[in-house]
Amino acid sequence: MKPKVLAGLITAALIGYFLLMTRQALVFISAGGILLVLGLAILVLPLLGVYVVVREWQFGGKVEALANSLGSRGELPIDDLPKRASGRPEREAADERFAQRAAQVQDAPNDAGAWFRLAVAYDDAGDRKRARSSMRRAVALFGEQQRAAGPPGTWVR
Repeated sequence: MKPKVLAGLITAALIGYFLLMTRQALVFISAGGILLVLGLAILVLPLLGVYVVVREWQFGGKVEALANSLGSRGELPIDDLPKRASGRPEREAADERFAQRAAQVQDAPNDAGAWFRLAVAYDDAGDRKRARSSMRRAVALFGEQQRAAGPPGTWVR
């Protein structure tokens, strides 16, 4: 299943859950008394959930825009690492590739493409937290580059 389709299905399920939670919260709020407090507390969770889902979709859109830009220039990383039976890259090869990508970032610390490739290398090495952090940095640099290249007065998020 394509990642966007899966993300869409998960988002639809979450929206359904958020709607049910919101409905239950409103029932408690309308009952009054101590249930009012419980209803307000329950209402916070769907609101927080919607915020998180929206932020994730925005981040995904920005990563996709960066990937499309890199792809159009032929700068996307190639998935050519040897794989284990699980489908994950072999650790030694991933570590070697990571060292190359880290050196590229040190040589060009303001290059969004270098940070994107480093994020992929972190993911291949199994470090998802640093992969996400590096991808955030890549997206931020890409946004800065877009703003600098765009016409005056435009704002790209």
